[in-house]
Amino acid sequence: MSGTLLTVTAPSGAGKTTLVHGLLRRDPGLRLSVSYTTRAPREGERNGREYHFIDVESFHKMREAGGFVEWAEVHGNYYGTSRAWLAEQLEQGRDTVLEIDWQGARQVREAFSGVVSVFVLPPSLAELENRLRGRGTDSEEVIARRLRAAHGEMRHMREFAYVIINEHLPTAIDDLAAVVRAARLRYISQHMRYPHYFAFFTQD
Repeated sequence: MSGTLLTVTAPSGAGKTTLVHGLLRRDPGLRLSVSYTTRAPREGERNGREYHFIDVESFHKMREAGGFVEWAEVHGNYYGTSRAWLAEQLEQGRDTVLEIDWQGARQVREAFSGVVSVFVLPPSLAELENRLRGRGTDSEEVIARRLRAAHGEMRHMREFAYVIINEHLPTAIDDLAAVVRAARLRYISQHMRYPHYFAFFTQD
C-alpha cells in the first residue's frame, strides 16, 4: 500500500468533524472515508456525504459478511468502515482520513500497518459541555450520556501517536496538517511513492 491512512478520534463535541473538514479544504490530496451508520441523519446531513445511513438489519448483514474493517456500537448506534473501499484507496496511493471512535481506531491499527493515529481533546470538560449544548440537537439526557462517555474515551488517548488540543481551531488545523505532512515524509511512505529514487541511491 502506498497511501497514508490517518485516523482522527475525539469525544463527541471536541470538534473532530470541523477540524477534519478544515484539513480537507486545505489539502485536496486527502480523501475522507464515509462510514456506515444506523443512526438517523441530523439536519443538513446527506446520505453518502457525512455517512451512509442504513438500517440495523442491513448493518448486521454487512458485518457478518466481513464487509467492515472496523465497527462499533456508540451511544446506541452502530458505525462501520468499508473494508473493500478503504483497501482500494490505499492500494491506489490515496491518502485517506477516518473520523472514528477509539475502538474503531484500535481495530484499524490491527488491520493495517503504518496507520497514523490522532486524538483530539477539548480545552476543558466545561468547554466540551458548552459545545454539546451549542449544537442544539441533543436532549439533556443525550448530553449527559455523552459527557459521561467522554471521560472513558479520553482514558484511551495514550494509545494514539499524536494528541491535538482543539482550543483555537486554526491552530488545531495547522497541527493536524503538520501530522499529515510528517507522515508523508516517513521513510516507508517516501520509498513506496518514489521507488525510482531509492533504487538509484541503493545501487551498488
